[in-house]
Amino acid sequence: MTPVTASPDPAKTRSKTSTRGATAEEMATRQRDISVSEFFAKNRHLLGFDNPRKALLTTVKEAVDNSLDACEEAGILPDLAVIIEDLQPDRPATAKSSRYRVTIVDNGPGIVRKQVENIFGRLLYGSKFHRLKMSRGQQGIGISAAGMYGLITTGRPMLIYTKPKASQPAHHIELAMNTKTNRAEVTIDEETQDFPPQRLRAVSPGARQLASEGAFLAPTDFKTGTSVSIELEGRYQKGRGSVDEFLELTAIANPHARIVFVPPSRSSADEEDVLPLPKGLQRGAESAATPVPPAAPAVTTESNGVTIFPRAVHELPPETKEIQPHPKGIELGILLQMLKDYEATEKGGTLFQFLQDRFCRISAATASSMCSAIKVTSRTKVADIEPRQAEALFKQFEDAKLPPPPTDCLAPIGVRQLLAGMLKGVRAEFYAASSREAEVYRGRPFQIEAAIAFGGELPGDETARVIRFANRVPLLFQQSACSSFKAVTETAWKNYNLSQPKGSLPVGPLVIMIHMASVWVPFTSESKEAIADYDEIRKEMKLALMECGRKLGTYLRKRQKMRRESERRDVFERYIGEIAKAINAINGTDAKKLYDKLLEQARQRTAVADQQLDEDGKIVRDEEPDPDGVIIVTQPSTPVPGAAAIDGDAKRRGGKTETPSLF
Repeated sequence: MTPVTASPDPAKTRSKTSTRGATAEEMATRQRDISVSEFFAKNRHLLGFDNPRKALLTTVKEAVDNSLDACEEAGILPDLAVIIEDLQPDRPATAKSSRYRVTIVDNGPGIVRKQVENIFGRLLYGSKFHRLKMSRGQQGIGISAAGMYGLITTGRPMLIYTKPKASQPAHHIELAMNTKTNRAEVTIDEETQDFPPQRLRAVSPGARQLASEGAFLAPTDFKTGTSVSIELEGRYQKGRGSVDEFLELTAIANPHARIVFVPPSRSSADEEDVLPLPKGLQRGAESAATPVPPAAPAVTTESNGVTIFPRAVHELPPETKEIQPHPKGIELGILLQMLKDYEATEKGGTLFQFLQDRFCRISAATASSMCSAIKVTSRTKVADIEPRQAEALFKQFEDAKLPPPPTDCLAPIGVRQLLAGMLKGVRAEFYAASSREAEVYRGRPFQIEAAIAFGGELPGDETARVIRFANRVPLLFQQSACSSFKAVTETAWKNYNLSQPKGSLPVGPLVIMIHMASVWVPFTSESKEAIADYDEIRKEMKLALMECGRKLGTYLRKRQKMRRESERRDVFERYIGEIAKAINAINGTDAKKLYDKLLEQARQRTAVADQQLDEDGKIVRDEEPDPDGVIIVTQPSTPVPGAAAIDGDAKRRGGKTETPSLF
């Protein structure tokens, strides 16, 4: 008889064959909350701090965005100073990064003392996330994340000066974020009269010169405002994706702002994959000494290393208003949460009141009909709504024919300001702009604007330059993933006399600008570098581009015809002088009179060469042209060949010299 062996104990077997012996209770003790600042400290690439060069740009971008938002909300024309100091100028040439101090000063309303720690020392804290109103910042992450990055890389706290009232001293605060608690720890808190900080006026020879002229950080121009300084590990380098490019494009999209940029004393060597800015987008340092006619538009200049982006228009963008969500943009889970929140804040509130108070475009009649459709009365309380009735209400939202949401929550740049910005930053001969009517995606209003610049100093043998904006903020990275870029490549530019390889950008001296204004821009990531590819958004972008393209195509066709006729006239004028002299030698006919008659005939037969095109690319008649949407900069014409043989005065043909104007 075979003896019966006891089966082995599973627990003992497991302990012998495996080193894993944690119990559910032991694993439970390891669970804990994750601070949002601790998460982003480990995943800072999500916020745009994935390399030293991009980290420097992101820091400048977040601070500039906050300054522009604050100034506009307070009704102040923005005056900004961006200063980057190289704290390690003697570093070796092979160094991949350096330590910089980035300072942004604005003339905005300042920040009240009790809010400084929350604004600069906490992630996901702000006033813009929950409201449906156009603004640059949305998430409440940017400037505090920049301070967190500076603290991680250099160990230095943020240095803040804020002056909310002109008659009172400024607050000087130094604080650092505790990433474990997502709270700020203040090390210095004192009052001072030093605003803007006197030290900043002497950071470079160019800054000292401008300060002595009252053109840089003058106390009379900065009666209130905020100054933020962050020390960080970064890399300053010119070219694509640089601080210089960001400020160039910011000045184009915000022509009402004046920005002074003081770069560091030393920049890193250019990398091989970094392209220089196109010639037409270079700032006007070389021509700064050339006299500019009084009527000329404001252009970017450079003085002793300091770049000045002047104010091109003196009107603020229209003030925006906050709106309520549109029923078409609400999902079922959101609706259920809104019902709970309304019951908590409005005890005894009815569904009839809820629909009108918490949504836009729902009138009293519409609210009453929706209540009837889900078989409740106008007096039914929100607390009495059952889940099945909430689902029926959501179905009513989907089926109802409602007007689109109001658009006074948006502040588009506008055609006139688009042209002013392009004139300030791009050297071209033809400018066109288009601003579409507002449309809706996911119940949220948005508006698309486009502008193009053609010819002039722009390179003719390269692909077109695409500059993208969202709520007036330049988007410099992830271009191929952006809906704006896809809209440009899908537009048939061949229809407008431009060369375009299949599925690519057009080729020629062209700069294309696209701007999206919305209460909530659908970015593809937290770093806000590209716009998500919604069909409604891309369709509007293409329509705006097509409108600009039609204006350009009309201009190019007329210009080509004028050029052909001008060349034809050149042939006549090349020989009529010699013909007049020969006939004079043969029969004694007055050479001057004969030349004038022959020249008159030549001009009659090539009259197209003398025509001028208006701002729509049409021939100028007796009536005044409509200047909406286009600017053409004409160049001085050349002397007529051969005329000097008869008449000592050099004659001119073709157009005339004009100063570009917005009117």
